[in-house]
Amino acid sequence: MGATIFRDDRDIDGGDDIPEEIRRQIKQSREMLVLWTPESMNRPWVTLEIGAAWGQGKQMRITVVRCHAPIDTIPAMLKSKKTITLNEIDQYLSELRNRL
Repeated sequence: MGATIFRDDRDIDGGDDIPEEIRRQIKQSREMLVLWTPESMNRPWVTLEIGAAWGQGKQMRITVVRCHAPIDTIPAMLKSKKTITLNEIDQYLSELRNRL
């Protein structure tokens, strides 16, 4: 599709400053896809990264993909966003293709 993807578990090299690299990647991104699971909702780093993306304002599209997580667990800052379920990921990818 032409989208560049960043995953911290794959794209941060040994010796890199993890918070700084995540901050840099968020600043240069136009979209963030958040996989919202029972495990991720309890991880402070996930919440911090969502907050950093949310702070980018209208220039950052944040899409929450729910997987075995009820909608009422979505953070307050994202309550106004339309979330999707993992089963709807093909629809998201089609919409992303149109935005690119």
